[in-house]
Amino acid sequence: MELSVVYSRAAVGIEAPLVQVETHLGNGLPAFQIVGLPETAVRESRDRVRCALQQAHFEFPDRRITVNLAPADLPKEGGRFDLPIALGILAASGQLPAAALTAHEFIGELALTGAVRPVPGIIPAALACSAADRALVTPAASAALAAAVPGSRIIAAEDLLTLCAHLNGRHRLSVQEHEPQPQPAMPYPDLADVAGQALARRALEIAASGNHNLLLVGPPGTGKTLLASRLPGLLPPPDTQEALTCAALHSFHDSTSVEHLWRRPFRHPHHSASAAALIGGGARPRPGEASLAHGGVLFLDELPEFSRQALEMLREPLEAGAVTLSRAAHKFTYPARFQLIGAMNPCPCGYYGDPEHSCRCTSEHIQRYRHRLSGPLLDRIDLHVSMQRLPARLLLETQAKGESSAAVRERVLAARQRQQARQGCNNAALSAQALATQCVMRPAARQQLEQAADALQLSGRGLHRSLRVAQTLADMEGADCIDLQHVTEALAFREPMPLP
Repeated sequence: MELSVVYSRAAVGIEAPLVQVETHLGNGLPAFQIVGLPETAVRESRDRVRCALQQAHFEFPDRRITVNLAPADLPKEGGRFDLPIALGILAASGQLPAAALTAHEFIGELALTGAVRPVPGIIPAALACSAADRALVTPAASAALAAAVPGSRIIAAEDLLTLCAHLNGRHRLSVQEHEPQPQPAMPYPDLADVAGQALARRALEIAASGNHNLLLVGPPGTGKTLLASRLPGLLPPPDTQEALTCAALHSFHDSTSVEHLWRRPFRHPHHSASAAALIGGGARPRPGEASLAHGGVLFLDELPEFSRQALEMLREPLEAGAVTLSRAAHKFTYPARFQLIGAMNPCPCGYYGDPEHSCRCTSEHIQRYRHRLSGPLLDRIDLHVSMQRLPARLLLETQAKGESSAAVRERVLAARQRQQARQGCNNAALSAQALATQCVMRPAARQQLEQAADALQLSGRGLHRSLRVAQTLADMEGADCIDLQHVTEALAFREPMPLP
């Protein structure tokens, strides 16, 4: 047989479209050509495949070899096609039965020794392969992660020689099938480490209960970062789909172990991060911090120090829950449904309003500093909290510690369960149409909301976000409708920062 077809998967965003690796052996001068829009790493597979086949003691055909990666208009990148190309050559030259390849898909980079190395994007490939009802042959290092996909059948390949023995029927490799595993308890920083700051702790619990965004404002050393890092520990563990989506996004940048599959991400980029680092980008766009925080928390410390362009690009993901990166030939969409926590000082020196330190900033400096944050961005943050520095006596007292994360998490889970039973999503995800049917207000609460919205000049978005927070407060109390105190507290968290 001089023609063979091997199935593999490309990586386009978090999708894994099917690629047919067609190999033909023809007459003529010896040559090795790869076609089908291969980028540099794919073209270089010619040398890796040749050395790997020779090290595994296979015969490399001394003929004109043409490898077509179909469809031809889909760009191919990386070393993920090394393994299917090598198997295609073996099948076309009669050293491997072609019938054994049809029920499998193959992904992996070959070392010169014939070992199979892991490649990024294994989760999307396993999902697509499971839907196609084929077994996926992956590098051994990626097998456990790929087996976490429901319905998957995974064959771990240590090296090319062992895999070929399996396909020839001489040495069978075990097939790993998906088995639901209990989600391990993930260790998170404990909220009990935070002393005092009752108002900020209350806002953090509200944010966790309704998936709301939060802005912490206060002098240096008041515990803003400490509080923000405790939010993932208050959230319920991700479901299977959420965990796999997050793992697929992280596979572009680093490897994700099975142990960390059920951990809520907490992304803390430095304020020097560019717009592309936050949102994603590049010649072949990769997900940014907003997408890597999908299902978890994106914490932006020193919020006004980020470039205005980068911050403004967060506005669309905060509303849509996704990032779309458009290029001339392709469009990539990455999920980006995260909770935003911002932290900032009240002024450039950090001590405006502090009773112990005198502020060195003029009113013009303070206004210029705060105007780095646009109104539309602040309008998308549900909870605004001002924090004050605590006295040393309170910080040193062990009895000043607050509730633990476990105690707060129980209330958060109860509030979220009420939301799921009522509307099938958390309150922050309620659409404007759903607010009219799901949020039932008493007449006094409605009147208070209307009057406060006019007095504070709230936008339509700000009004709806205050209503969502009020609904979360009602759910935290187990109330069937929004009362006056819920609206009052929700509006208190939207009061603007005082200017000098």
